[in-house]
Amino acid sequence: MGQRAKKLSDQVREAIEASGMSRYRICKTLGIAESTMSRFMAGGGMETANMDALADLLGLSIQRPRKERPSEGR
Repeated sequence: MGQRAKKLSDQVREAIEASGMSRYRICKTLGIAESTMSRFMAGGGMETANMDALADLLGLSIQRPRKERPSEGR
């Protein structure tokens, strides 16, 4: 069976670690409360505008995985 995709919060956590910035610095840069980031990282929600700003800062984008098409009678 295929591999399961990582959760968005796991991908964001990895991107934060790779960025070299602290969560504190990211929150200050984006103007969001640290509690908002903590809730999101624990599996809670985040407003779309904040999520967009975070994705832009970290260079992330959401991509839909391609589905393999069954062969057409070959």
